[in-house]
Amino acid sequence: MSPSTDQIHTHTNNNDMVDKSLAIRISIDRGGTFTDVHASIPGRPDVILKLLSVDPSNYKDAPTEGIRRILEIATGTPHPRGELLDLRHVEAVRMGTTVATNALLERKGARSALLITKGFKDLLGIGNQSRPKIFDLSVAKPDVLYEKVIEVDERVTLEGYAENPRPQPIDVNSDSALRKGITGEVVRVIKTPDMESVKKSLQELWDDGFRSIAVVMLHSYTYPEHENMIANAAIEMGFSVAISAQLQPMIKAVPRGTSATADAYLTPVIKTYIDSISSNFRGGLGSHGSRCEFMQSDGGLVDFRKFSGLKAILSGPAGGVVGYAQTSYDEEEKVPVIGFDMGGTSTDVSRYGGIYEHVFETTTAGVSIQSPQLDINTVAAGGGSMLFWRNGLFVVGPESASAHPGPACYRKGGPLTVTDANLFLGRLLPEYFPKIFGPNEDEPLDRETTAKKFAELTVQINEEQRANGGSEFTPEEVALGFLKVADESMCRPVRTLTEARGHDTSAHNLASFGGAGGQHACSVADALGISRVVIHKYSSILSAYGMALADVVHEVQEPAATSFDAETKEEVKAKLHELMEKATQELLSQGFEANQVKHEVYLNMRYHGSNTALMILKPEASEDWDFGAEFTKRHQREFGFTFDSKAILVDDLRVRAIGASFATGEVSPYQQMKAVEGKEVKVPEADGTTKVYFGAENGRVDTPVHQLQSLEAGAKIQGPAMIIDQTQTIVLVPNATAHILERCVVIDLGEKKTIASQSQQEEIKIDPIQLSIFGHRFMSIAEQMGRTLQKTSVSTNIKERLDFSCALFSPDGGLVANAPHVPVHLGSMQYAVRYQHNLWKGKLKDGDVLVSNHPMCGGTHLPDITVITPVFDNGEIVFYVASRGHHADIGGCLPGSMPPTSTELWQEGAAIEAEKIVSEGKFNEERMTELLLNEPAKYDGCSGTRCLQDNLSDLKAQVAANTKGISLIKALIEEYGLKCVQTYMFAIQKNAEVAVRELLKRMYKKFEGQPLEAIDYMDNGTPIALKVTIDGEKGEAEFDFTGTGPEVYGNINAPSAITHSALIYCLRSLIESEIPLNQGCLNPISVIIPPRSLLSPSKGAAVVGGNVLTSQRITDVILKAFRACAASQGCCNNLTFGTGGKTETGEHVEGFGYYETIAGGSGAGPAWDGQSGVHTHMTNTRITDPEIFEKRYPCILRQFALREGSGGDGLHPGGDGVIRDIEFMVPVQCSILSERRTYRPYGLEGGGDGAAGLNLWVRKDEETGEERVINLGGKNTANFGAGDRIVLYTPGGGAWGAKEGGERNVVKGAQNQLLAKGSVDAYRLMQETN
Repeated sequence: MSPSTDQIHTHTNNNDMVDKSLAIRISIDRGGTFTDVHASIPGRPDVILKLLSVDPSNYKDAPTEGIRRILEIATGTPHPRGELLDLRHVEAVRMGTTVATNALLERKGARSALLITKGFKDLLGIGNQSRPKIFDLSVAKPDVLYEKVIEVDERVTLEGYAENPRPQPIDVNSDSALRKGITGEVVRVIKTPDMESVKKSLQELWDDGFRSIAVVMLHSYTYPEHENMIANAAIEMGFSVAISAQLQPMIKAVPRGTSATADAYLTPVIKTYIDSISSNFRGGLGSHGSRCEFMQSDGGLVDFRKFSGLKAILSGPAGGVVGYAQTSYDEEEKVPVIGFDMGGTSTDVSRYGGIYEHVFETTTAGVSIQSPQLDINTVAAGGGSMLFWRNGLFVVGPESASAHPGPACYRKGGPLTVTDANLFLGRLLPEYFPKIFGPNEDEPLDRETTAKKFAELTVQINEEQRANGGSEFTPEEVALGFLKVADESMCRPVRTLTEARGHDTSAHNLASFGGAGGQHACSVADALGISRVVIHKYSSILSAYGMALADVVHEVQEPAATSFDAETKEEVKAKLHELMEKATQELLSQGFEANQVKHEVYLNMRYHGSNTALMILKPEASEDWDFGAEFTKRHQREFGFTFDSKAILVDDLRVRAIGASFATGEVSPYQQMKAVEGKEVKVPEADGTTKVYFGAENGRVDTPVHQLQSLEAGAKIQGPAMIIDQTQTIVLVPNATAHILERCVVIDLGEKKTIASQSQQEEIKIDPIQLSIFGHRFMSIAEQMGRTLQKTSVSTNIKERLDFSCALFSPDGGLVANAPHVPVHLGSMQYAVRYQHNLWKGKLKDGDVLVSNHPMCGGTHLPDITVITPVFDNGEIVFYVASRGHHADIGGCLPGSMPPTSTELWQEGAAIEAEKIVSEGKFNEERMTELLLNEPAKYDGCSGTRCLQDNLSDLKAQVAANTKGISLIKALIEEYGLKCVQTYMFAIQKNAEVAVRELLKRMYKKFEGQPLEAIDYMDNGTPIALKVTIDGEKGEAEFDFTGTGPEVYGNINAPSAITHSALIYCLRSLIESEIPLNQGCLNPISVIIPPRSLLSPSKGAAVVGGNVLTSQRITDVILKAFRACAASQGCCNNLTFGTGGKTETGEHVEGFGYYETIAGGSGAGPAWDGQSGVHTHMTNTRITDPEIFEKRYPCILRQFALREGSGGDGLHPGGDGVIRDIEFMVPVQCSILSERRTYRPYGLEGGGDGAAGLNLWVRKDEETGEERVINLGGKNTANFGAGDRIVLYTPGGGAWGAKEGGERNVVKGAQNQLLAKGSVDAYRLMQETN
């Protein structure tokens, strides 16, 4: 149904120039493989085309070819290829394109340079210092996009600091160096750029052939003058300039800077592409008054002349989101919709509940982007995802067969994929596909090759199954197994996406689109508990159709630094009105009338002291602009609580002006269902039947095949059935009902079957398919526990840094699943659970919850508190769940409970061995207060916890997380039966064990059965010695740490749980593939640690450094024994500073505290160079952005750059450490806890050692005024004065191989894929970088 002519409301002022008889509107989505075209010609049916994106033998450019074909169809006259096309019959052309994306993925953008503040030339390369994959020893990271860096000698900083407990007003007129920034904050100009010097640098760039530059100056979001001075000079010279503060005026130099470099890299490519298209039209694009617009990543259209690289990255996927949002959601029904876009290489998931959900900081193809993008999350599984049998598990992706060679059935020698599984099971019908396959692209899909390959894989699987006493499979069961695993892998991020925002997944509809969506929609919805699926008639080209439904959007944003309350509301409102006017003027200049423009008005808001900002939309009905009430309502929904006493702050003002383009005539599925209610429609006979495999119970079932166009609106089709049109195949599963409607198909699923009826006495044979699915389900439970903990906690450490782990354990305390994979928590938590399991055996009741943090009881260091809950079934403990969170303070001699010079455990805070925090459902607040507040204060020079209420709230949140885990485990037991769940729980541990045994057998062969030995030293000379003896037949190993030095009078003692964590981390890194991380990893391992040694200290020994320093050295020693890689920096470089605390008289003074860990160099390996400026091994913490750092704390960051030459020299050089130079503006107590200041990170196989670290205190001599440079040593604390600096030189990594005579063998670095990294990925990354 196309809109009739009288429904069309055009907004161009040049309508007289468009031929009224043919006001064609064309929407084009140029994808990686296919280009989809939708055309609306008034009075005629819509025209749909699908053509190859690259077909050089027939046409140069797919979008132009699409327009040419539409013009031929619409006018009935030939338009020969190669002749200029006339746009007089075209009212509008709308496009989405992957050109920018492909340039980013393939690194084929414009040559560009970066101009940045002096001292920060490496800032964007270091980024947030975390590594992308925690178990990747090569630390592969994509390269930066620019070729050259120019440091500009300029500097501004903020006056005053947000963490000041006693802030004073600042008079901007009191000093000529002070200025008022855009945000209202006072800025100090330390150095203005010397423009003669800048112009000289620009001329050198020009002479060197550069034409595109990015300009990034610190604090330009509030004081853009220096950026503008430099940019104006560059523009005058003819450069294309990306100005960071103009592109996205938000605080955070790193994402704003990388965004500017992406824009400088991509915009010239976009301009060239648009010019090349424009050259195909007489008079160019936009001639004859026709509009030409491109889809941006935020879901809005923009005039082609204003389309930029930064906004183009998710251009195609954004069209799909607009498409399903406008066709599936109903304003009256208000059921939110999950978008499920399954294409060839991947699947995108998103959510729409009446407004578009945006994210503002994402990572795409390894580049951090700070720009509004729709919250689209890519899951690895797509039609082309490859199928593997690995370590006894069914694995789908993430590798893809791409378009070439494509799946096995494409007749180009490709591997088995998800598409092949669907074809083999009868869920795709070759006779309904075009014959475009094979070498000459003229053959149908190849069923025979696919069947042959599944038969071969089944033989391989069955051989292994027989050897291990497992059940055997038919090829059909294998293919269906892979589809089930693919479905489950797609469900996990959907659960995260919905539950993160406080929504119930099952209370949504699923809108399925994309080429492969129709084959999986029913099964994915079933796995998510969703009962209704919506598939639009244009679902296979919904991205193109979405562009036809989209609006033109212009966004303006301005940073702010104000509170939101009764006093400031009018001022905020006035600023928003200014932005609304600015945005409106832009749309009026594009030909819109004022009555066609509407606004979405937002404030980016957070509580004082919190990092978690929420973008709050002004409700349409709210005349009083009450953003505060909206913020508290949303905070309550997402996080489960609000603060009455804390101020609400505004970080950004944002206005989204929307130019409503065309009325579409779209009617929601809900309204369409109402229209056919009670209507009886006869279903015509099926076009045929086919054999489809839905499961072993019925085998291949005769399934009717219906052509969608032959079905009348109101018809109901009962599953099983296949519903097919020209571009899509919908698989209707048994017990489902498809309602055929005017514009879409709505599928209602039948009741979900439970499997728990299986007898508890029946023996359960392990099914690898179910094992893969249970692996996902167990991890999903741990992830959802983590969500609950984050949602209900209040402290910054847990809520915002996500410094916690949640896990499931077997009834004997063995780890089953742990999320996230924080290396230092991996093996250690199960020792805490086992200790309590043995201590309380037979004494626990349902409703009891235990708490512990003591190093002797499986703890790591005291701030990490573990809360453990037994799961009962019929009076028996059948599981344990536990959560461990890092508490910001638990008492002791220094704030933060991480003193660098502690020698006894009591100096580090409250030590809890074994307590019931909840007894039969009652929280024992009195006892917890006693343990946290009163006990630590009994010791000389120590205080109790400095934030008791936060501790208690976070402990309650940990209890709530465990409760969530229990309810999910009980639901799993309800679904499958206890015996089945427990069988697979132990089987998943066994699966990890098999992978480790295989690794050990390989290592035995590699080293010809010789014992592996290594030794390294802590800076105080204490040795850590290891001898690994492998039994090559059984795949078992003994790790013997005999020879390790005694415990020390200091805090680098490491509880034995830390050694087990390091072992799991190293084993997983050596295996180099995904395996379940659980107790099974350690089953083939026996560990010998000498008692009262550094790695098994006595009960009262100080341990705070063991967790962050010694853990790194243990890792280095294990990897050295296996000759895996040279030593990395071997340190976390723990820096703390602050003010306040207990005075000499015992009085408490308000102050602030800050803690960070600092990157260094990673070790090189046999096939990689070391990475510079990253965290390694047992830590992966992010560092605070320079602008946030200076806004919050009384500091100037003088330098943050790579320490050139600090990496070891060799065939594969080690990575460089960093230089971090901090000047304090007020007196502070500053502490450093570090290692590798004496013993250098070793090289291997003849490679040179990395440089040792160095900690310097730079201060003025009080008497002479001369500068003094003092070596602080590795571990120290001192009172720094105003103007004093601490300069940290972190260690480099060791090199691999002698420089002379060797042959370099470098494996390819990080591979780039187009993965839309929305909120789901941001949450995962934050968990893995805490």
